[in-house]
Amino acid sequence: MFFRIAHAACLALALAAGTAAAEPGDLAEFNDAMESASSFNRVAIGYLRTGNADLASIEIDQMRVAWGKLTARFAGHRPAAFDGLTLYSNLWTRVSAHLVAADIMLKSGRFDAARQSLDAIRGDFYDLRKAAGVAVLADCVRDANAAMDALMVYNDRALDWAKADTSDAIASKASSYGAALARCDGMASEPVRNSPEFRRLVDGAKASLAFIPKAIATHDTDLLHRVLIELRSFDNLLAFRFG
Repeated sequence: MFFRIAHAACLALALAAGTAAAEPGDLAEFNDAMESASSFNRVAIGYLRTGNADLASIEIDQMRVAWGKLTARFAGHRPAAFDGLTLYSNLWTRVSAHLVAADIMLKSGRFDAARQSLDAIRGDFYDLRKAAGVAVLADCVRDANAAMDALMVYNDRALDWAKADTSDAIASKASSYGAALARCDGMASEPVRNSPEFRRLVDGAKASLAFIPKAIATHDTDLLHRVLIELRSFDNLLAFRFG
């Protein structure tokens, strides 16, 4: 294990040191390679969330293979969109370190810590693309997750409707989440946008959101609770499949 750690770190450092500008058009290839690695990462996160260590381990191994291919292709071949970004230079060692940490934590039975390491990889990808102004569906889904987190604050059985700003705050957070979903729907590729799975999740979330004005108007805490639970389920599945 320690040989693998040392080898991965040295390889990443050597490749990062030789980073050069790439030809136009490489960004699409880079994004596709990142999505390939990310798909294994998010499935592993999902399995860790449910405590399925064996399946998570398989996905982490596949993530490691995909990351190795991405490193070999792009650590020394920087797409122009990332010119001048230290985040790009640092990405290779950071992600390799997170993968090593996830592997160690998984083998020691610390599933939450392993998941945090994989979440950190998702964050590294997001931060890099955000800094470069590169927009992909996975990052839009991450933004939607954050908007859903803000809305879930109001999943409170003791919600005080008498407070002047309660209704307005819920409506505002619901509107923000709806807007995030609409952005993701709009930027998804046509095959993804038209896929039954994507449509079920996005359209299901939109349908659930439609009940929030009624919950606000009637001060129905139980209805709001049911709607938020439904929305969280859709949100989690979006992250699991497309984030």
